[in-house]
Parts: sequence; C-alpha cells; structure tokens
Amino acid sequence: MKIILIISGLFILSFSLTALIRFIALKRKVISIPNERSLHVIPTPLGGGLAIIITWYSGITIFYFLKLISTDLYFALLSGFLLALISLIDDMRGLKPFIRLCFQFITAITAFLILGGLRRFVISGFDFNYNLIIYPLVIVGMVWFINLFNFMDGVDGFASLEALIICLVIYYLSGDLINLVLIACISGFLYWNWPKAKIFMGDVGSTQLGFILVVLGIYFHNTFRFSVLNWIMLSSPFWFDATLTLFRRWRNSEKLSVAHKKHAYQRIVQAGFSHLKVNIWLIIINLFVVIIILIYREIKFLQVPLFVLTLIFFYMLTRYVDKKVPFRKD
Repeated sequence: MKIILIISGLFILSFSLTALIRFIALKRKVISIPNERSLHVIPTPLGGGLAIIITWYSGITIFYFLKLISTDLYFALLSGFLLALISLIDDMRGLKPFIRLCFQFITAITAFLILGGLRRFVISGFDFNYNLIIYPLVIVGMVWFINLFNFMDGVDGFASLEALIICLVIYYLSGDLINLVLIACISGFLYWNWPKAKIFMGDVGSTQLGFILVVLGIYFHNTFRFSVLNWIMLSSPFWFDATLTLFRRWRNSEKLSVAHKKHAYQRIVQAGFSHLKVNIWLIIINLFVVIIILIYREIKFLQVPLFVLTLIFFYMLTRYVDKKVPFRKD
C-alpha cells in the first residue's frame, strides 16, 4: 500500500507540475516557435521536462530513505543533476556544443564509476583487456545515448512513450520498483505531451531521460537482472535511427551540429503520417522487439542471429521510409 501511495503521489506531482510549468511558460513566453526544421506548426510552451526531473529526484530520494534503492544506484542517478542543470541553461540561453559535451562526459564518467564499471560479458574464446577496451566504449555510448534521446524528441509524445515502454519491459523482467518511479514521472508529463502536445519537455527533459535509462541499463546488467545486451535491443528503435542518420549525414559531409529533419521518424511525418500514427507504429515496433528479446533470453544459441535480425528489421524500415521521403544531401 505504501508503494502504491508513493507512486500515485509522484504521478499527481508530475501531472500538476507540468500544468504549472506550462502556465508559467505561456506567461513568460518561453515558447518553441515553429521553423523550417520543426515538425509542429503551433507555438508550444517549453520546459515540461522540469516536471519529470523534479518528480524523479523527489521519488528516488524518498526511495533512498526508505531503503528501496541501493546506495550506488541512487548516487549514480543523482549525478545526473549536473546534466539537468547544464541542459536547462542550454534551453534558456544556449550553450556551445563542446561545453554541453564536456559536462555530459563528466556526468557519464561519474555515474559509471559510482556503479563500479560494467560487469564482464561471458564471451568464450576471447582474451582482451576488458577495462581499457570496453570501458571507454561504454562511456562514449552513454554520452551518445544522452544526445540521441534528445535528437529523437521531435514528435509529440515520442521520446516519453519510448522511455515508458523501456521502463515497463525492464520492470516486468527485473521486478525493480525504481522503474515504477520513472513510469509515474513520465506518465504525468505524457498527458500534456500527447498529440497534439500542449507542452514540450525540451533538452532538459530528453537528455535526462537518456541518462536515466542508460544508467538503469548498466545497473541491472551489473546485478544480473537484465543484460545490457537485452537493453541495447530494447532501446534499438531509437539508437538505430539516430546512429544511422548521423552516419549518413557524416558520409554526406554535412555539419553534424546543425539541426535537421532527416531521422526516419521525422521523414515519415513529412510523408503525411500524423504524430499519433507515428506513436502507434512505435508501439507496434517495440512489441516486435520485445518478442525478440523474450526469445533471445530463452534460447541462448539464437542470441546473435536474433540481434542481427533486429538490425535487418530496422534497416528495412529505414529503406521503406527512404522510398517515401528520400534522404537528401543538404
């Protein structure tokens, strides 16, 4: 009963704070104005991610004092406060990409060290210096996930929905209550962000969600409850689109720091899909991925083939989008 009351309270807090922030943003004219690179046509208040952040840190602190969250996970997640602060400043005044990147690396390294690194994978037949090879790759991957979650926040409810699905699956497979905290925080905001969105989360929300999810992925891997390989598959609807798009823009010699509308999810909207339809397809795609993960966890010798199958599936989806709206060089 106590847990139900806490989670319900966090949902109400997130919902109420989002409404309050929307009111203040409208009054202070903190609004996203549509431009040629936007997927929305109506000026929309910004800063809704603050509601998620305030509720999230309140929730995990309550859990910490009730001894419902481990000390290392709590402080690893708490290190994300620096990221939230920098992202908020970036939302309000703008920061150079290099400055943002430096603080993202500081946050990622701090969280990674608090978690004690990454538990070794069981890979027979390979003998290599795990720390020197894997650790730097994981830290770069953490920073990339923080950024790509921001890049993928361009359709109403899209990033919130993906984070919600990831948390639901991890909760089902791990049983850890910390996932319910994040679900409550996201759900209260998602009501206001669902198509047609009444408020956007901004960088302060999207980067924080990316950070939280990647920290949870490492933590559950280290505690043997949810392999990071499963987490990579579960988050593949986002990282595949973002990574392939970045690679294609780099191959075209485009300036990577310049905003664009070339992600597959953005181009499918340009092809005529509504924001709601894109979200429905995201749910369907995630259902496919979850089925693959469940098979992956039960039949070990199919792990590599299923992972490859997942990548082929996303590549075919991208090629379908290419036919609708070609990926053109700027």
